[in-house]
Amino acid sequence: MHWADVIARDLVSRTESNLISTGITPSGTLHVGTLREAITAEAVRKSVVKAGGSVRMIYLVDSFDPLRKRYPFLPESFEAEVGKPLSYIPCPCGEHENYAQHYIQPFLDSIQELGIHCQVLWTHEQYEQGKFADVIDTAIVNRDRVAEILKEVSGRDLPKDFFPYSPRCESCGRLSHAKVTGYEKPFVSYQCACGHSGKADIRKADGKMPWRVEWAAKWKVFGVTCEPFGKDHAAAGGSYDTGVRLAKEIFGIEPPRPIPYEFVQLKGKGQMHKSTGSTVTGVDALNITPAQVMNYIILRVNPERHIDYDSGIGILDMVDEYDRTERMFYSGEAEERDADLLRAYELSQPEGPRPRQPLQIPYRHLVSLVQIADGFDGVVATLTRMGMLDDSADPEDMAILKQRVDCVRYWLDGFAPDQVKFEVCQSMPGCEISEQEKEFLSKLYDSMCAAEWEGESLHDAIYACAKECPVGPRGGFQVLYRIFCDQKQGPRLGFFFSTLDRDFVLGRIKEASC
Repeated sequence: MHWADVIARDLVSRTESNLISTGITPSGTLHVGTLREAITAEAVRKSVVKAGGSVRMIYLVDSFDPLRKRYPFLPESFEAEVGKPLSYIPCPCGEHENYAQHYIQPFLDSIQELGIHCQVLWTHEQYEQGKFADVIDTAIVNRDRVAEILKEVSGRDLPKDFFPYSPRCESCGRLSHAKVTGYEKPFVSYQCACGHSGKADIRKADGKMPWRVEWAAKWKVFGVTCEPFGKDHAAAGGSYDTGVRLAKEIFGIEPPRPIPYEFVQLKGKGQMHKSTGSTVTGVDALNITPAQVMNYIILRVNPERHIDYDSGIGILDMVDEYDRTERMFYSGEAEERDADLLRAYELSQPEGPRPRQPLQIPYRHLVSLVQIADGFDGVVATLTRMGMLDDSADPEDMAILKQRVDCVRYWLDGFAPDQVKFEVCQSMPGCEISEQEKEFLSKLYDSMCAAEWEGESLHDAIYACAKECPVGPRGGFQVLYRIFCDQKQGPRLGFFFSTLDRDFVLGRIKEASC
């Protein structure tokens, strides 16, 4: 049984109605790994629905967290914003409402594409609306016990003046520089390091709880019954253990069913965007492959296993695996051991699987076509000429093809290794060709004239001729790359030639053999 269904069964057995919570602090550009939490949560939500349970999902944007430091990607002017809530810091580009929205909006724009059904909640708005007032009061009234729990679980000493609430100075706007001097509900008196003294109203966004206390308080406020989170929070003595104690002993609730997950590790040379030098973001990932593929990459493995994400050549292998699973799903020829993969495919479809198998044009083919054909229309024309596309393709198939073409182009522009990039030379490059190479090209010309103009047949002809000649297969392939692309390596030659005009290919080989 797929892991999401196992978790769903457990949740349904515990309570009639479930609420799954997920979210993030938008302090900077979201790494591709941040997609795992939301995709995991959505898979469980779908599985609970399938199991007949009632379930909702919320995505909490921790927009009230303070800016911890001025990160290297921020201009010097943001030094003055350190300590202020992200929601009250200006947008770095000036086009969004605030700093938090600037960094989270690209992900929020992708929610529908990923098929994530959730209610988006901004924590600064929850504070402004007084949603946390009661739990703040509870934490303050029980502050000595809260401090004991934090120390007992973490094993770390807390400051003598620990207080489970940080006022936001009405003068400098910071959360981290104020010392609490008293509490008389609903006001917390404070003295800020900037010299200002004032009172914070717990019914407003005048301050916030420390995040370990706030996490358990959120479970109480929203009624959370399940939550995925990174394995670092699940470590012994970590924040989840703290939350469990606070939930039971301070807020009087049962903690949510945890789903700890391993991290997504960037692998290979394609882990940086070549134009920006920045790490692969969640938006990059969704521009490199369609959302269904990204969902599948996450859902095909148990959350407790790490995922190697290779935005370089490994992307081709990941899409190939997705395509194989898709074919198994619709063919009905899968073995029992493939059941979890088929369920992962089913869960990866934003609005559920189509009645019939979608059009499949392999990424490896599109990598060549995108670099040969003139735009999307050129790709369609070439595929039609090759017999890989016909009138049976419906508008949804064409939309899938268009998305794949766009994704491949994005990958080629920023992440693809040089070995898959090429440009067809319209005239013979100025390269020297040895007599042995000319002998090979002459034999190849005769063989290809008689071959079916199809990728596999052309590949077999090239390999057979090269094997019979002194140049050998490696030398034969290299001379073909030189005369067509002016480089020593390139795309798969059989398919590559099948996408080009037959007379053009034969004419170039004939010219080079003379």
